[in-house]
Amino acid sequence: MLRITFTKEEIDALHYERFHHPHPRVQRKMEALYLKSQKYPHKEITKLLRISEPTLLNYLRDYKEGGISKLKELTFNRPQSELKKHQESLEIYFREHPPKTLAHAAAKITELTGIVRSREQVRHFLKSMGMSCRRVGLIPAKADPAAQEEFLKKN
Repeated sequence: MLRITFTKEEIDALHYERFHHPHPRVQRKMEALYLKSQKYPHKEITKLLRISEPTLLNYLRDYKEGGISKLKELTFNRPQSELKKHQESLEIYFREHPPKTLAHAAAKITELTGIVRSREQVRHFLKSMGMSCRRVGLIPAKADPAAQEEFLKKN
C-alpha cells in the first residue's frame, strides 16, 4: 500500500480542483486523492468513485511522482497512421496522377512506400488529404458527335 502524506495546502487544492477543473476525468482523480487525504480506505474510494483498484493505484503513483500537476495531465492514446510520414509525397503524386480506383491507389501506395493497406483504409487516407471519388459520365454507344453538334447549333 502506498503511504502518502498531504499538507493542508495540498488538501485545499485537491478540494478546489475536484469541483472546478474543466475536465471530468481530472475531477475524478482529484476526488480520489481528496478522499485518500481524508483517510478513506481504498475499497471505499473505489466503490464511491466506481473505479478499479489498479486505477486508484495509478492515480496515487502519479500524485507521488508529480503532485497535483501530474494529475492534471491528460494523455489519451491517439495512434497515427504510418502513411502520415509519407503524406506529402503521396499527395503530390496523386495530384499529378489521380488513381482510377481504390485498388489502383492501394497498389501505388504499396509500391511507393512499402506499406500495405486495404481499399477502405486507402479511401479514408485519400479523403483526409482532401481527395474524393469522382463519378465518370458515360457517352451512349450510338452517339453521333457531328449530329449532336449540328443539333446544338440549331437550338
